[in-house]
Amino acid sequence: MQMNLADLFENAVDHFGDREYLLCEGKSRTYAEMEARANRLAHVLQKAGIKPGDHVGIYGYNSVEWIESLWAIFKIRAVWININYRYVEDELRYIVGNADLKGLIYAREFAPLVASVQDSMPDVGPLICIEDGSAADPSGLEAQDFEAAMESSHPERDFETRSPDDRYILYTGGTTGMPKGVVWRHEDVIFALGGGIDPNTGERIEKPEDMVAKAGDTPMVFLPIAPLMHGATQWACMSQSFVGNKVILIPKFSPDLVWDLVESQGINSMMITGDAMGRPMVEALAADHNRDLSSFFLLTSSAATFSPSVKDEFFEHFPNLMMIDAIGSSESGNNGMIFVEKGKTAMQGGPRVRKLGATEVLNEEGHPVKPGSGEIGKLARGGDIPVGYYNDPVKTAETFKTFHGKRYAMPGDFAQVEADESITLLGRGSVSINSGGEKIFPEEVESAVKSHPEVFDCTIVGVPDERWGERVCAVVQPREGCQPELTSVQEACRTKIAGYKVPREIHFVAQIVRSPSGKPDYRWAKATALEMGGATGASTT
Repeated sequence: MQMNLADLFENAVDHFGDREYLLCEGKSRTYAEMEARANRLAHVLQKAGIKPGDHVGIYGYNSVEWIESLWAIFKIRAVWININYRYVEDELRYIVGNADLKGLIYAREFAPLVASVQDSMPDVGPLICIEDGSAADPSGLEAQDFEAAMESSHPERDFETRSPDDRYILYTGGTTGMPKGVVWRHEDVIFALGGGIDPNTGERIEKPEDMVAKAGDTPMVFLPIAPLMHGATQWACMSQSFVGNKVILIPKFSPDLVWDLVESQGINSMMITGDAMGRPMVEALAADHNRDLSSFFLLTSSAATFSPSVKDEFFEHFPNLMMIDAIGSSESGNNGMIFVEKGKTAMQGGPRVRKLGATEVLNEEGHPVKPGSGEIGKLARGGDIPVGYYNDPVKTAETFKTFHGKRYAMPGDFAQVEADESITLLGRGSVSINSGGEKIFPEEVESAVKSHPEVFDCTIVGVPDERWGERVCAVVQPREGCQPELTSVQEACRTKIAGYKVPREIHFVAQIVRSPSGKPDYRWAKATALEMGGATGASTT
């Protein structure tokens, strides 16, 4: 049977209508309520001229309305486009043009920015404004009010038959270049990201009812902390809905708010993006021991470095915690995962995971790397993968390659295959450092630096070196009241990584810049390191 994301959601609604589906900032929706409101909005968009295949942007912080918009757009076979709420005018102008928007749903806070790029939106029809209580001036925009538009519409489910070939486009964060739209077929998303394949058995669902059959009698309560503009949270919200679970969203990350919600809402499972969220969360725990967090038993981290030291701190607070470290990308979906055991958090290189789906590590000739050989190859996934990048045939050809008659997604992550066939992820080639002919991956060094007790966060980059070509430089956010010596950081690192990977230069900043999803901003870190030079940091040769 053919699969479509909106069909799977409607199937869940028919089975779990009275269950609570979504909670954000005090607003809640049951599955049936979400269905009715999404149907209303879908009819509004249809009446405004949005057709199957048209692109509609969603621009705002995490909210109930974000999810209502998501399902409404999919219901009419249109394509929603995630817009980064951190964009400045030029970036917003770029995404509006590159994505060929035909409609835009935005939070009032961003009305002035939307107004500033109106001249770049000649083809944008409906503008719909979500009232968020901000004081932003919405004048100058002929926009419908989100709630008023809902009231003028009807809640019936009377849409045309959908296709597994309907499109879902995920714009990447653009941490090493301009954002790119990754184009997926709905059916491929379901099997690569949406829970359509059992990670333990590899068994694929054959019909929507198979997904509902996975549901428990008591729904799980799940908190994905990253913004909805980040793929992992989108996939989490969709996949959790297919099995009748409850999803809780927060508009902005706050560690204290997270633990307050665990206590008040009985959250069972959370998804974080590595240290950027994990470290502040364990520090908030250490500062307040008076919460009942007994409902919480499962933590998943993906999309960013999750250091052993932070994992150990979680286990100190939750000795029986189930912890999953997962790897994947916008272009490949889930590549691998591992259940992390207490007392066994140390890493050799990057995270070591059990591969999922049609994941391989390929050499330059496109052959699988031999397990235990020590050969470094590139992470690749075949099978259910994207069509390519939207409006970018050159980058599509670079990333989606065919070897020996099989097509793979290869975003550029280097990896090794261990003797037991597990995969050790080394890092993205585009940010690797070449020092004296040795390739050094920042993620491994970052994890080592953050093991130092006076380091709160760091980003590793390469800076020019006359002798070695590049040397390893650490841009460090120290813990409050601390400023560790370079030699002390180096000593800590030498117990974790080889000597040639140890930072030779260190610079201190008030705060490490990351994307809202927690990923390092390597462009910012490199510019900061070059600007600071040796003036405010320390270095050795």
